[in-house]
Amino acid sequence: MEIVHALGRRKCAIARIFVSEGTGKITINKRDLSEYFPSSILQYVVKQPLTKLGVADKYDIKVNLCGGGFTGQSQALRLAIARALVKINAEDKSVLRAEGFMTRDPRAVERKKPGRPKARKRFQFSKR
Repeated sequence: MEIVHALGRRKCAIARIFVSEGTGKITINKRDLSEYFPSSILQYVVKQPLTKLGVADKYDIKVNLCGGGFTGQSQALRLAIARALVKINAEDKSVLRAEGFMTRDPRAVERKKPGRPKARKRFQFSKR
């Protein structure tokens, strides 16, 4: 198997991944998964597509992550891993889609509007 490349995005986070056959090692920005995401919940989110298909210890994944916060980064990485697994085996797509791993979450921060403190918040109204 050759190296498979995939891209995942969420909010402002972008995950570029390279999947090759190996022992299940996930390296993010030249650091180990448990070092980059100390939270077990975020580690679980990243590994969801792999555990769903039962291939967690079959592939080595190298990741370039940039932008966003840790939650957005973990979800961007989950999408990238799901897309890479579909490139490797197209029959897995329906299983991953049913779990919601193939859908790019379009929600992002709304821009700030002029004359307001935030996107929708107004300054306090004073009658007198």
